[in-house]
Amino acid sequence: MDDDHCYLAVRSGDARFDGVIFVGVTSTGIYCRPSCPAVAPKRENTVFFPSAAAAQGAGFRACKRCRPDATPGSPEWNARADAVGRAMRMIADGAVDRDGVAGLSAALGYSERQLQRLLTAELGAGPLALARAQRAQTARVLLETTDLSMADTAFAAGFASIRQFNETIREVFARTPTELRARSAHRDGSARLDTVGHPDGGPLAGTISLRLPYRAPCDLGHTFGFLGARAVPGVEEVTPDGYRRVLRLPHGTGIAELAPGDGPGYVRCRLRLEELRDLGTAVQRCRRLLDLDADPQAVAEVLGTDTLVAPLVAAAPGLRSPGHVDPAELAVRAIVGQQVSVAAARTVAGRLVERYGKPLTVPIGGPSGGLTHVFPLVETLAEADPQELPMPRGRARALVALSTALASGDIDLGPGADRDESAERLRALPGIGPWTADYIRMRALGDPDVFLHTDLGVRQALERLGHPGDGHSAATTARAWRPWRSYASHHLWASNSRAAPSPPRTRPRSAHRRTPHPTTKDTR
Repeated sequence: MDDDHCYLAVRSGDARFDGVIFVGVTSTGIYCRPSCPAVAPKRENTVFFPSAAAAQGAGFRACKRCRPDATPGSPEWNARADAVGRAMRMIADGAVDRDGVAGLSAALGYSERQLQRLLTAELGAGPLALARAQRAQTARVLLETTDLSMADTAFAAGFASIRQFNETIREVFARTPTELRARSAHRDGSARLDTVGHPDGGPLAGTISLRLPYRAPCDLGHTFGFLGARAVPGVEEVTPDGYRRVLRLPHGTGIAELAPGDGPGYVRCRLRLEELRDLGTAVQRCRRLLDLDADPQAVAEVLGTDTLVAPLVAAAPGLRSPGHVDPAELAVRAIVGQQVSVAAARTVAGRLVERYGKPLTVPIGGPSGGLTHVFPLVETLAEADPQELPMPRGRARALVALSTALASGDIDLGPGADRDESAERLRALPGIGPWTADYIRMRALGDPDVFLHTDLGVRQALERLGHPGDGHSAATTARAWRPWRSYASHHLWASNSRAAPSPPRTRPRSAHRRTPHPTTKDTR
């Protein structure tokens, strides 16, 4: 988009571009999101930035009315597989705060100077500035929703010093931290800090409530249903309002409770963290889980014009492609669920959790405790005896091989992973065929353009629509759905649940596949 097109988005108040572009108003020195409710500035008084960090670096302060730093993330970083896209996903996950720019550069295979040049050319800011903008947003959440001391807030948000914290808050929000807290309209008493679950004086537990914005429409009912149907006992559970699960975070354990908002445009998120330093990372992982940074309009513009899937898109507007909070966990569960029903996969995964998972200090969820464990580490599963795992021996050996590769770093499924390389290495492991590798790529790596053309559920949905269900024909047809084929897969799966039950079918076997393809009741 050139500046003239950006200004048209501002004049129309188009919320689709929130988080994609930021408008700086030279006459006031503030920057806004395109949908800011204030009167649109004159064209000659506007400059445009590709990131909040770039606007802050140019000396603009965040608008107090539209809060541009709290927009949904750009959907571009979900789709892009180049170094900049991978870097942005890692920065959002807190890589700079944990490992510094040197660690981020090394993980991407670039020098610090090369990475600085790449990010500055495309985003107008380097990795430190991008991470600083994220820390400022995390600090504001803590200031506005908790009674945490200023010093604890600074270090929990990832700042290295109180001075750096104070200077950043003043520069970004044009207020001191004390003023920002005093004027907050979001402290409703729902957020608090406590030590419940740590009677031995262990790490401080923080409970924080916040809103996760998204671009409308968003079919949250389908997303929560999808996750709830696959909830692993002890790690996940469905609640009366939504869904919650245990999180493994860089500095400790967390609990995430997610539910539809009281109004449109956001998801209610309640996080309980052992270490408040994990707040930013926990938020980003919850956003990836629910695919909240997606642009449903962009998806509909492609899929909604195809005569085959357009009726499905119209029947379920805003359908998302759920990701995952822990790519390694998702990969293990994909192996566990091969050739078994959803219920059976949940049972087997629950047994793995009970035997190899780390128990929580205090179970969460009533007297019986619906959440009891953290999902097992791949390092633990790599040392397991395949004969003792509750599954067929071939699948058990595949699970141990996968866990070994993940634990050793031979396969990277993190936010900065090269998707093509990771998928290729997955397919090279014994017991992992194309379907499993692609499913892991879709959900663990968050690739929006994966089409599971051999999946039985996809084939049944296509046949119901009058299309040949064979894999070759399906793959050929799906080329027109790029770059949103993951969403097409979800629309086809969703159409099966809306259709009347069909009689059981016998699936033909292929002599050329190394592992059987999953059935419609696999762990999708």
